[in-house]
Parts: sequence; structure tokens; C-alpha cells
Amino acid sequence: MTQLLKARAGEITPEMLAVAGAENIAPEVVRDRVARGTVVIPKNKNRRLEKVCGIGEGLRVKVNALIGTSSDRDDPALEERKIRAALRAGADAFMDLSTGGDIDGMRRLTLATAGVPVGSVPLYQAAVMAIEQRGSVVAMTAEDIFSVIEKQAAEGMDFMAIHSALNFDVLKRLQETGRINDIVSRGGAFMTGWMLHNQQENPLYEQFDRLLEILREYDVTLSVGDAIRPGCTADSLDAAQLQGLMVAGQLVARARAAGVQVMVEGPGHVPLHHVPATMLLQKRLCQQAPYYILGTLSTDIAPGYDHISAAIGAALAGQSGADFLCYVTPAEHLGLPTEDDVYTGVMAARLAAHAADLARGNRLAWQQSREMGQAARRGDWQRWADLALDPHRLAAALEQQRPEPCPVCGENCLCTTAAAFLAG
Repeated sequence: MTQLLKARAGEITPEMLAVAGAENIAPEVVRDRVARGTVVIPKNKNRRLEKVCGIGEGLRVKVNALIGTSSDRDDPALEERKIRAALRAGADAFMDLSTGGDIDGMRRLTLATAGVPVGSVPLYQAAVMAIEQRGSVVAMTAEDIFSVIEKQAAEGMDFMAIHSALNFDVLKRLQETGRINDIVSRGGAFMTGWMLHNQQENPLYEQFDRLLEILREYDVTLSVGDAIRPGCTADSLDAAQLQGLMVAGQLVARARAAGVQVMVEGPGHVPLHHVPATMLLQKRLCQQAPYYILGTLSTDIAPGYDHISAAIGAALAGQSGADFLCYVTPAEHLGLPTEDDVYTGVMAARLAAHAADLARGNRLAWQQSREMGQAARRGDWQRWADLALDPHRLAAALEQQRPEPCPVCGENCLCTTAAAFLAG
């Protein structure tokens, strides 16, 4: 049985207990939200996790990191170092997006290294296999796709991004819309090319019940992939995006009815004034399903600084209802990220998540902020560093400088002077 079916039966699973402990809420609350589908706990029945992750209503906003080999850089050892860098930075989950080299081997390495939930996009591997075995992506068959999904589920993937909310009605609306950037989703592009070449409906949409049977068997959380997300801020909230979101909402209802945990992926390029409306529409159309956003990038003009643009957008998105943030690194739009890029990307996303948690009134976030302020007032800089977003960085600075006076004000510390005055 899946976490969803167990919750509906009134059971509190060990995973629900772990989420309740991490979030400092009652286990019954977690169970009830899982039963309603407003919280998901990605965990394959065949996998043991060091850290269980709850995503959704009333929980802290979580952060996901991306890794994986490609035809341009097939270096599993580097990807392992990036996984460890992301874990040091506090990533809550990973997606292995490998498209080159030993894809199966890289996935096994990711599952073995990351003690947190791991996701994938099975269509990537199916497309690569079709190129290698049949000569092109459009020669891929439905059986190719479903065999990869079942294999990855059996190996332990905790969640999967599946591009099921793409059909010919959505493509027709896209053609009528007149976007600047038509399709920027790799999986969406693969499937669109396949559909148009073969003049067949998307099998991930047409055979959705078959997909649900596989996911239910292994308790894999479905992440409804955003195949036609806007690729620039000018395309945000166009008719094609909304059409795809309505299809996603229908699929959410079908997944829940089948006992499959489900969340929904959201757009990557969203100007700030569109963010609240985007989050509201998703939550409304998708029955309050947890929302996994790819960014969001608040502007398109900052290549090299996209982790900052994304953190700005993600903070507002989190405040407005997003539950799961996909990190963006400084290498976005420039090239493949390094270990340092990965670390920086996770930290930027965690900063956005914490800002959102404060705005949402999360008790743990406010407790951390209050304790940090109290540590600064006492001049307890070690405790101050321990509570910081990046304690490793501050610990190194403290070791080097060992500041006795306030590190901001210096010898004549205005902070402590004011504190002493207020204390009488």
C-alpha cells in the first residue's frame, strides 16, 4: 500500500512519524494531510532513507538539487562529489537527470549516495535508448517508455517527473498562442516531436491508468511534469500554460483516486507580479496538490546570476503557496554546474525557502531566527554561526578571526550598547 492509501485507512506510518518529528507537528495532522493529498512523502517501498522528506501543506518549504551525467560530461565521480556538496548545503532531495554514459550506473550511484528522496525523468532515458537502438527519439515506442518507468521504479526511485499533462489539445493551444519561446522543457520537446511525427496521442496521457498502476505498486510519488512551461517571463501565464495546468488538475484527481501520491511541477520564468496568481491557479486547479516549482526566475536578464533571480522569485512563490523549490545555480543558461555552483545553488534556494517559511508563519523558521538574534545579543558568536544558513562558512571565518567584539560594529558595539540600555 502507498502512504496515501495507508493514511486513508487511518494508519500512521514510520515515515509520517518522521515527518511529524522533523516539522514539530502532530502525527495525526501529517496523516490527515497525506490522506487528503495536500502532503506527499516521496519514498519508494524498496528504499531505505536516512532522512524522510514531507512536502506540502503546513510544512517547511523544501529544496531539490539536480545532478546527472550527459554526453558532454560523463563523470560519475564528479556527480558524486556534487551530491555530497548539495547534502552539505542542506538539500532535501535530488533529481538524477542523466542523459549520457552509464545512465543505470549513475542512477544506482545516486540512490546509494543520497540518503534523501531521489527523483528522475524516465522519458530522458527512454529517449536516449531510442536514439541508440532505433536511430531517433521519434522511433521510441510506448513500450520503451513504460519499461523504463517500471525499471526505475523497481530500482527505488522515490518520485518521477512524468510529462502526462501534454496532449494534442494543449499543443493546439500552444500553436495558437504565439509564444516567444515555444517549448523549453526537454521532456516536453521529446514528447511533442514524437507526437507530431507519429500523429499519435502522448502515451503518458493516453495510458495514464497504466502509469498509475506502476507507481502505485512501488509507492512512487508522481510529479506531473510541466511540459510547456514558459521559457521567458514574457510568455508567463499564457493560454498554453493554463491549458496544461487544467489537464494536470484532472490527472491529480485521477492519481489520488488510484491511491498514488501526486504533486505538480510549475513554471520556471515568472515575473514577480505574476507569481501570486500562478500559485493561486495551480492550487485551485490542482486541488491543493503540493507545488514543485522550477526556479522561479523573476527576470531573464541575469545569466551568471540566475541563482539570485531564482531566489527572489522563489521566496515570493513560497510565500504564495509553492512547497518544493528546484534550485538554480550560477551556471544556469551558461553550462554544466561545478561542485561550487551546486553548493551555491542549494544555499540560494534554502535562503528563499526560509524567507518563505517566515512569511508563512512556520514556527521552526521563526524559532531559528529568534534564537539567532538572541545569540547575537549575548555575543555568543559560535551559537550565532551554528544557527546560520551556512554554518560551515561562518565557522571557518570565526576560526580565522575569532572576533571578540561585534563583527559588524567593531569595538564600540552599538548592538550590545542598545541591548544593555533596553535591559536597564
